[in-house]
Amino acid sequence: MWKKIFGTVKKETSTDLYDQIDQKRLPAHIAIIMDGNGRWAQNKGLMRTFGHKAGVDTLKKILKAAIKLNVKVLTVYAFSTENWKRPHKEVDFLMALFAEYLEREINEMDEDNVKIQFLGRLDELPTTLYDQIENAQTRTKSNTGVQFNVAVNYGSRDEITRSVKIIAQKVLDQKLPITEITEEIIDDNLYTGGQVPVDLVIRTSGDLRMSNFLLWQAAYAEFWFTKVNWPDFTPDCFFQAVLDFQNRDRRFGGLSEK
Repeated sequence: MWKKIFGTVKKETSTDLYDQIDQKRLPAHIAIIMDGNGRWAQNKGLMRTFGHKAGVDTLKKILKAAIKLNVKVLTVYAFSTENWKRPHKEVDFLMALFAEYLEREINEMDEDNVKIQFLGRLDELPTTLYDQIENAQTRTKSNTGVQFNVAVNYGSRDEITRSVKIIAQKVLDQKLPITEITEEIIDDNLYTGGQVPVDLVIRTSGDLRMSNFLLWQAAYAEFWFTKVNWPDFTPDCFFQAVLDFQNRDRRFGGLSEK
């Protein structure tokens, strides 16, 4: 039971694990809840901020792994609408870290043909960070490689509520008959409108919950949990999650072909 819930990484090299992956059955959209930065730091007797810095380094490695696999969409949970409850110093540090990450990495992401998009209430972020986000999205909007979504000041219930309000206004303006509201209409009005649904959700650090992340998009996603804290999450872990996904029997409410 627990072995099925918690993913374990086989003792092979990244190359060995990568070579085992069936390139024809890749998850099109992988979403990651990057959890455990603070715990990683505290376990080492360090301040939580050291864990967040280490987590940024891990994110770069995993984005490179997604590029290597030719994953269509990678979405990561960087900061939730609930994370504002954290101490002000930690929140301020995270905002500065996001800005530093963008400034340092945007050139390489652009060279790697990555298209970056930020999901969430961006207008509530610090002005400097908001401007950097806008510039990064504009700069990479024509890229055709990995669609890299970064959820910042994001909450899935808030996103769905926003979608409902947009659709309701269209109905009030007589631009959309109420009888024509479909799942596709709701989906199109989410932050991820036009993107493929989530196939695989990865969560690090041992917790078994979604934490208000992509609840609509991940309706039929497979889940892969690991007790590894995010700063220790490696491309090996990422490749193993994909391998385990390829061994799942995905029925989408139907019967197994097996």
